[in-house]
Amino acid sequence: MTRLVLAAAAAALLATPAFAALKPGDKAPTFTAPGYLAGEPVTLSLAEALKKGPVVLYFFPAAHTSGCNLEAHLFSEAIDDFKAQKATVIGITAGKVDELAAFSKETEHCGGKFAVAADPGAKIAKQYDSVMMVKPDWSDRTSYVIAPNGTVLRAYSKLDPSDHVNQTLAAVKAYNTKK
Repeated sequence: MTRLVLAAAAAALLATPAFAALKPGDKAPTFTAPGYLAGEPVTLSLAEALKKGPVVLYFFPAAHTSGCNLEAHLFSEAIDDFKAQKATVIGITAGKVDELAAFSKETEHCGGKFAVAADPGAKIAKQYDSVMMVKPDWSDRTSYVIAPNGTVLRAYSKLDPSDHVNQTLAAVKAYNTKK
């Protein structure tokens, strides 16, 4: 019984994403990546997105998995709130990148409301210290809010997808209130 409890505790610890290495005030690494918006191929550039205002960059493990489906749906439901704050939402994943075109347009996921970027090999996720400990070729669930000058305003890492929208939207609103 003790071994079972220890094994379960170890598995839970390994499944938990590391705290985001980038902290408020850090410079966000720039990137350009292939992606999809409403099923259509796009090229996503952090530098270009920042010209429009703050960017919510959220890393997720893989398309078409339960937590990622929920998180994408929650962001799609809140996209008008982000747009009202002049913020751009970009999802990014290293897992199941071959499924992103469908994922980006399906109503129960992104619904064509925001772009998702492919990060094969988790190259971008590694720059943001957003990789899963047990699967380092996949991104973990970490959300960043990045100011137009490229500095990190908020970093939020939690495997549970339910509060990422609230955390990032609050950070965008706080930024807009201060400027």
